Amino acid sequence: MEDTQMPEPLRQAVHQLVSEVVMNCQDVLRYTEPDVAHDWKRMTLIRATDASDTMDMASMLIAAYCQEHADVSMETLTSYLQTRQQRSRAAGPRASDRHEIAGMLGAPLPPQDDQSARRRFSWGQGYAEGGLMSEADEQRLFTEACLHGLRARLCDEVDSLDGYLPPHVAAIARRVADALEVPQPAAT
Repeated sequence: MEDTQMPEPLRQAVHQLVSEVVMNCQDVLRYTEPDVAHDWKRMTLIRATDASDTMDMASMLIAAYCQEHADVSMETLTSYLQTRQQRSRAAGPRASDRHEIAGMLGAPLPPQDDQSARRRFSWGQGYAEGGLMSEADEQRLFTEACLHGLRARLCDEVDSLDGYLPPHVAAIARRVADALEVPQPAAT
């Protein structure tokens, strides 16, 4: 395969789509905060699926370019697209998802001889018992703060950060937003 740069129009499209994904991911985080708890079910699902669909669009644009202009075979594309991992949201939550949520919420695991069910249940327990859901690590806090700070700067709503975020996350998000402020030319 020839090693060339991504064409500029495709690069611009990918950047735009990834930016949209970031905004949707920030909304997912936003709707987990207590002040918007009334609408969290609907909005976290809508924004998470918006992010997923938008990344799918980016993937398909890149795949189309590879197929049509870079002579990448369909077999190779299938491998790159990791289609074996894909599943349709239309099918709804699987039994494995229900096993994991049961573990998170302390519900009993339904009688199963299935190793996969026990594994997913155990993962859920890990989230709930502190292994995976304990105090947020620095990297996760920083990522959340960056998403919130970016959105606040883009929407010119930096002052709103203190209204819905935990204080330690709001402080980092504010620093991120401040760092993104475009300096204005000095008045002469």
